[in-house]
Amino acid sequence: MATTREIRRRIRSIGNITQITRAMEMVSGAKMRRAQERVTASRAYSERIRIMIAGLAGLTDVEGGQFPLLQQRPVERVSLIVMTSDKGLAGALNSNVIRHAAEYIRDEVDGRAEIIALGRKGRDFFRKTRYPLTAEFISLQDWPSIEDLRPIVDIAISDFTRGKIDAVHIANTRFINTLTQRPQIQQLLPITPAFDEEAEEAIRDFIFEPSREAVLNGLLPRYVEVQIYQAMLDALASEHSARMVAMRNATENANELLDDLTLTYNKARQSQITAEVSEIAAGAMALG
Repeated sequence: MATTREIRRRIRSIGNITQITRAMEMVSGAKMRRAQERVTASRAYSERIRIMIAGLAGLTDVEGGQFPLLQQRPVERVSLIVMTSDKGLAGALNSNVIRHAAEYIRDEVDGRAEIIALGRKGRDFFRKTRYPLTAEFISLQDWPSIEDLRPIVDIAISDFTRGKIDAVHIANTRFINTLTQRPQIQQLLPITPAFDEEAEEAIRDFIFEPSREAVLNGLLPRYVEVQIYQAMLDALASEHSARMVAMRNATENANELLDDLTLTYNKARQSQITAEVSEIAAGAMALG
């Protein structure tokens, strides 16, 4: 059985850890609320540009080579943008995304994939497993802008239009709510505008300058930017939510452990006092 000194030392140590996890929970909570506001605000713009592209594509002849980002071709090689965090202590968030991406590469594209890694955790995994890394981006700002993500956009568009790869997908975590973050794989390129009759009717009477084709060609790269930015915001909101929940659970577990250790310490102290009293009584009787 541990001595009272060892138990006191352990109680002190766990108390210090509790203060750290509680502080991390508060910081992650503040970041999570800000990330939630950003991801919610950006979804409206992302949906609006999707509707506009769907409407223009429905009213424009997109066959031929004048819209390279819309061109469908047999998929021989895929580029996968994997979004993870730079830091840990976020529960199963990163492992879920990495496992989802690895299963997709193995089952869906038979290993014919190149990786663009956003985040240290994903980069480290794909390095160890020797997947081909096209590019890696780590230590991004806490709140990256579209400009910060532009190199990723340029790589994806350039590789696709040059025919180096035939499709681009994003593996990230979609933010649902504070307790639910869902790993997903979504196609980025080629862009496949969904038929939207309402969108076509809404823009049918518009006059586009210099032409519908020029406007559509200008919107397509912006759409790719917005999709990557939206995926990054989802990943950030998911990361801060998962870390806040993980730190809250760690704090609660530490408090439970402190209660158990305090009870154990009291019992040990009581046994020690009882033994000391017995020794004193025995000594007094022997002297008497």
